[in-house]
Amino acid sequence: FQRALNDIEDRVKNKINESYQIGKTGLSASHYLWNDDKLIFVWQKVNGGRRKLESQSTPDDIKLIDSFRDYKCHRLRSGKFFNNSRINSSSHLTIYDLFTRRALRNIELILDEIDNYDSHVQDALRFCLTAASGQMSSMVFAISNRGKKQGKKSDRIEVGSWVIGYWRPGLHFEINVWNCFESRAKKFFKALIATNGNVELKKFSEINSVLFGEGRLAIDKKDAITFLSGIPDGAVHSVITDPPHSDRIPYLELSELWNIIIGQEVDFEKEIVVSNAKERGKNKDQYFASMTHFVSEVGRVLFPGGVFALMFNARDDESWKFYDIIEKSSGLEYQGYFEVAYSANSVVQDNREGSLQDYVLIFQKPVARISEFNRLEILKKLPGWKSECPRK
Repeated sequence: FQRALNDIEDRVKNKINESYQIGKTGLSASHYLWNDDKLIFVWQKVNGGRRKLESQSTPDDIKLIDSFRDYKCHRLRSGKFFNNSRINSSSHLTIYDLFTRRALRNIELILDEIDNYDSHVQDALRFCLTAASGQMSSMVFAISNRGKKQGKKSDRIEVGSWVIGYWRPGLHFEINVWNCFESRAKKFFKALIATNGNVELKKFSEINSVLFGEGRLAIDKKDAITFLSGIPDGAVHSVITDPPHSDRIPYLELSELWNIIIGQEVDFEKEIVVSNAKERGKNKDQYFASMTHFVSEVGRVLFPGGVFALMFNARDDESWKFYDIIEKSSGLEYQGYFEVAYSANSVVQDNREGSLQDYVLIFQKPVARISEFNRLEILKKLPGWKSECPRK
């Protein structure tokens, strides 16, 4: 991984930095502050550190940006977006609305280089690139007026993050693509070093090999219902799922950002979700029907005593009808719940009063007698375990 990163740096870093060159100085900008389509300030890092020099935009800056105006992606598709105001999306949205053309050109330069390596190194590099892509976009908001609620308003403008949902704020930053990629890659490499080689490498195999004892792990990208339909009755000890919670998150619509970059095509029709994009026809009736089918398959593949853990929450009572569907359609019995403990909450959970915290609902397939090893007894010892339904 380190050798690949060094090679990529040698081949494209200077070329990318030239696209952010400040006048005739030979130096590169780290950040550009935009107000809609107007460039305001240009930032330059001092000696590669955290300190920065801030300057007004110049005609040279505008001329350099304009030189990429006609750039067309040669490997990134425009994307499949829907009319969904909840996530600031429309059917007319394209990848060119989410990134500057300069950023797209630089992303493609990195992608072209990644193709030169073995598949496992490619995966690691694409992981770093997609992890950094949000900060490469035109969706990075600028933080201003910090401290106004405490009466200590600051005139400083700081770099924010991007909030999943295709929100393109008027006051926003364009950040040097190489810096974003390199920062993520260095953090990933640091994590690799921290393992000190003490990671057991496991071979991933086909799901049937795992089911019949010929392998330990498998990754399958099928939709849940298609995947479960290929598993024999009573073959599974536990099923753990964090599905779309009614209409809270349209996962595939949001994931299109990364799927465009890595060239992944998805089947929107098979997604089990409630979407505000009316053209998708993903309403609550359709959601309940699909989830009913899903949980009936879960009940079939679980062995007696097996556990089904469902992460779920919804604001409206209608969405909670799903809770009643599970016992009726799967033969599973509700046992209790505990709250999900995240390593970090979302921006909404941290900043919006009354935002929902998720629950893990536990169901079990009935048994004639309790086996010596009972997963349910372990779960009941978790802090915060409660036997009632959280919404009843």
